Amino acid sequence: MITVYPYEELGHADHGWLNARHHFSFARYWNPARENFGVLRIINDDIVAGGHGFGAHPHDNMEIITYVRDGAITHGDNMGNEGRTEAGDVQVMSAGSGVFHSERNRDDKETRLYQIWIEPNARNVTPRWEQRAFPKNFADGTLPLLVSGRDEDKEKGAIFIHQDAAISAGRVKAGASVTQNVKHQAYILASEGRFTVNGIEMKKGDGAEVTGDKKLEIKALDDAEILVIDVPALN
Repeated sequence: MITVYPYEELGHADHGWLNARHHFSFARYWNPARENFGVLRIINDDIVAGGHGFGAHPHDNMEIITYVRDGAITHGDNMGNEGRTEAGDVQVMSAGSGVFHSERNRDDKETRLYQIWIEPNARNVTPRWEQRAFPKNFADGTLPLLVSGRDEDKEKGAIFIHQDAAISAGRVKAGASVTQNVKHQAYILASEGRFTVNGIEMKKGDGAEVTGDKKLEIKALDDAEILVIDVPALN
């Protein structure tokens, strides 16, 4: 079953420098029907104004994934890590036993990104941060694997997270199709363009929950950018 959540119906907060849409309850947006999707706890679709960002603040026991859609974001933390993540690239922070970090848009133009929080399967691990650039070519056959903590993905070059979950993402050319297998259940994000998933149409900004379906046939109606987040149930 596929349930689409239109962009216009997501939670919304406009802080001036930050314009955010929330797929799940977050901060002042609370929706008892939208607390999580399995171990997937947060997806924020953020637009960060140039010269602004999130000042230093703490996290613990959460896998925090940032997928930059447009512009760039610069990370800094109390572990001494600093790095700039640009459009199409990904950074992962395992907050573990506790970390302070900041995320800033140091450019003049807006940055648009997804911030994704996944509950870990191990608590109080040593905090870590990693970023990686991924190919920007159109996907061929299936979406590239970007992030995974699954045993079967250990040799596939994905950024590691502490969970039996995976994120695949990439661009699909108009008229082309890709196939994604689902291990558990999937949450799909329409980053750009229009496409269908097993015949159900999605447009830019939408999200969708997929339960029961173990194979996704994705067909791009426009040049599209798509994320598939495969997560287990919350125990």
